[in-house]
Amino acid sequence: MTDASTAAPNTNARNARRQRPDLAEQLQQLKTGASADTGAGAETPAEQQPRQQQEQRPPREKKPRPQGQGQQQARKPQAQAQQQPQRAPRKVNPVLERLFELYPQLFGARFVPLKLGVYEELIARHPEDFKAEDLKIAMGQHARSTRYLESVAAGLARHDLDGNALDPVAPEHVHHAILELHRRRTHRNPGEDLRPQLVARIAKAIEASGLDREAYAVLVRSRDANNNAVVDEALAELAQQAAKREALLRAFEASGRTEQEFAEMYGMKPGEVARTLQHARAERQAPAPAVAESAEPVEPTEPAAD
Repeated sequence: MTDASTAAPNTNARNARRQRPDLAEQLQQLKTGASADTGAGAETPAEQQPRQQQEQRPPREKKPRPQGQGQQQARKPQAQAQQQPQRAPRKVNPVLERLFELYPQLFGARFVPLKLGVYEELIARHPEDFKAEDLKIAMGQHARSTRYLESVAAGLARHDLDGNALDPVAPEHVHHAILELHRRRTHRNPGEDLRPQLVARIAKAIEASGLDREAYAVLVRSRDANNNAVVDEALAELAQQAAKREALLRAFEASGRTEQEFAEMYGMKPGEVARTLQHARAERQAPAPAVAESAEPVEPTEPAAD
């Protein structure tokens, strides 16, 4: 008899031996699949977590923007520009254009006071260029312009047609040019107090005129109570300044010091002290003003050429 264990093959044992490679292959396949999933194109669990959290976050709510807001803001400057009335460009008098061509130093970028009688001289020099009435109108416009009044108010010298400087403008003409400029500025700036500037400018005009204060007052006084009050304020300011200069001169004379030492003692600039003392000495040596006789005030008139 043959041994049963050797004569008949054991099928269960063979199946068991055959299943071992199968399990190994399955394990190998599982390992191969896991490594493939974690390759270059796959995400690791550490990388997947932030992405999952980001996906779980609720989307931000955008505030709704009013429709047409940007267009409205862009249209505001245009609307404001359309609302403001556009001024039509002023037409230049052709006679003034011709005068600018002939005398650019007088009627050009810089205006200067013109000599008395310049109207007649222009008619005599250019009888074919200007008609008498047209030239008279043009010269009146030129003389009433703000730029020309500024040159008169500054006290510049009058000029002839050749550009030569002659005598300075008369004090009464300077005075009335200052008043007219003030009236125009007040009209343009109704809420601004320009009176202190007017008083200061009249005070400078009084000093530049070379007249004593009383003579100037008699020369420019008119029937306008407001203008007369301005002159009085300017005269009072000048009197106060003169009193301060006289007091400084007396203090200097009593100190017995030099001008340099006196300036250092009072904390002033030496040049300022020298000018003030010189001014005070000139006022002290000036003759006393004569008492003016009462006369009816008159209105100085500017010639037609100005």
